[in-house]
Amino acid sequence: MAEQAAQKPAVIQAKPILKWAGGKTQMLNDLLPKVPSSYGRYIEPFLGGGAMFFALQPENAIIADSNPELINMYRQVAAHVDEVIQYLAQYENTKEMFYAVRSQSWETLPQSEAAARTIFLNKTCFNGLYRVNKKGEFNVPYGKYVNPKICDQNALYAASAVLKKAEILCSDYFWVLDHYAQEGDFIFLDPPYLPVSEYSDFKRYTKEQFYEEDHIELAKIILRLRERGCHIILTNSNHPLVHELYAPFTIDVVHTKRYISCRGNSRKGEDVIVTIPPKEKALIKLVPQPLPKQVAAYPPTRFMGSKSKMLAEIWSVASQFKFDSVVDLFAGSGIVGYMFKAQGKSVTSNDYMAMSATFAKAMIENNSVILPIEETEKLLIDQGESDHFVAETFQGLYYKDEENALIDVLRTNIAAIRDPYKRAIAMTALIRACTKKRPRGIFTYTGDRYNDGRKDLQKTFAQQFLEAVEAVNRAVFDNGKQNRARHGDAMELRTEQSDLVYIDPPYYSPLSDNEYVRRYHFVEGLARNWQGVEIQEHTLTKKFKSYPTPFSTRNGAADAFDRMFKKFADSILIVSYSSNSLPTQDEMVAFMSKYKKHVEVIPVDYRYSFGNQGDARTHRNSVQEYLFVGY
Repeated sequence: MAEQAAQKPAVIQAKPILKWAGGKTQMLNDLLPKVPSSYGRYIEPFLGGGAMFFALQPENAIIADSNPELINMYRQVAAHVDEVIQYLAQYENTKEMFYAVRSQSWETLPQSEAAARTIFLNKTCFNGLYRVNKKGEFNVPYGKYVNPKICDQNALYAASAVLKKAEILCSDYFWVLDHYAQEGDFIFLDPPYLPVSEYSDFKRYTKEQFYEEDHIELAKIILRLRERGCHIILTNSNHPLVHELYAPFTIDVVHTKRYISCRGNSRKGEDVIVTIPPKEKALIKLVPQPLPKQVAAYPPTRFMGSKSKMLAEIWSVASQFKFDSVVDLFAGSGIVGYMFKAQGKSVTSNDYMAMSATFAKAMIENNSVILPIEETEKLLIDQGESDHFVAETFQGLYYKDEENALIDVLRTNIAAIRDPYKRAIAMTALIRACTKKRPRGIFTYTGDRYNDGRKDLQKTFAQQFLEAVEAVNRAVFDNGKQNRARHGDAMELRTEQSDLVYIDPPYYSPLSDNEYVRRYHFVEGLARNWQGVEIQEHTLTKKFKSYPTPFSTRNGAADAFDRMFKKFADSILIVSYSSNSLPTQDEMVAFMSKYKKHVEVIPVDYRYSFGNQGDARTHRNSVQEYLFVGY
């Protein structure tokens, strides 16, 4: 891409043709030092008076505005400046001529005459305003200036020479930026200022509106442009929303005068200049690598949100850093923490679900203990001490009577095991047996209407339990490091500083729910022995109330991410999140950028094994998974 140096003033310095409310002439001394020393193209989609454009005189520029009359004027000065000057020479600064010219419709005039009309009215109307009524008719009164310079030939010729080098577009800013901005371009943005009011500059010059939500949308676009490699300078008023939207970037406050304002107490103001450098080129490359054979020993699961299919990508990213300790903050199935253990890392596995903490206790914290088959078989024998809780509470809901009775026997015998790791292995096996004997492995319905006749459903419950113990035993290994399993709220986790934190929280989307408890309440109850929960007896499935989580709302999720990134600001951060979830990609980058110098987004094409948004056969299960990396 050809680059151009920031331009030096020509012999005849081009300058704005029009007097323009909110023009940036008085801010040039503050703006020009922030312009990059070299860039590809100059892009300005809110052109207005064009003070920055004329000061830089770029060799390759895209300039645009949504005001068609304004754009016609610039195009005619660029292509037919002599004709525009001829028309301007015919105008006189009289009240009669002003109102006669004002009464014309610019769209009915020859384009060069329409351009001259725009300049004449701007030079002679009150305060150089541009304002139209509901019919689109210019309605600013006569300005009564003694000797306005209606036709400044030198200025017009200088402006024409600069404008000839630019592509001049009549379009909204969004389209211009989306279609033209490329890596290496310099973008100057001077949008309508906050706060939006009846007196905003934008309302003076167009029939469109620009509200606070438009400023928020513009901020999102700016983040994408930064990702694209563009250098951006933005001006706005010194408004709290501006500081909130652009907190990660340099914001300079500049004192300015409001020449246009007719109210004396508002003629002074504070503008801000936001400098947004292009994002550094990605240093993280997604090159999936073979995983240790030990990873394959982890018992497979269809646990909601499991990242078993993304392990190679996660390790590809993580392996590019030097680290010894890992926190798996939302462990879920436990497979990611297990993968890190297989890579020789010291792992702390945490989850607010007791069943997940049980998996981690059995196969991540546990380095050497197994549950011998002879001890396993004894657990299937009724010792006459069962409380019959499952048999009485869940009769006819999920399993046959004899299976419920066996679950109660196993619950009772497992609780009596003294060794915590053997107890964790046995409970993990019981949970695994329950899910494998359950069509779809979830508990959001009763009966077996989804029974597809697969082999797992035909095995006896005792057989499933014995096979599960064997599978967990095979997964036990010693990586030579101290590993820990924790059960609790991620924000309340107390741990020594960890080199890397992997975050895979519940994904919030208005299109689906992320309630793990609703799907797994029965086996979560097993892990907790239904302690500290209240079964909702009125529900058909006898579920208990879901745990409170900030990820059940968009605002709650946003706040939780911000707090987590702050809490683990000194660690390498890797976050899994989905393209169909909220907060958005841009918002996630903004949150992480507050605490990390480098933030990269790595997309991973991914298909969920079964849907959580309706029919699993639909395209809605094909999404793009993001790995956000902060370091």
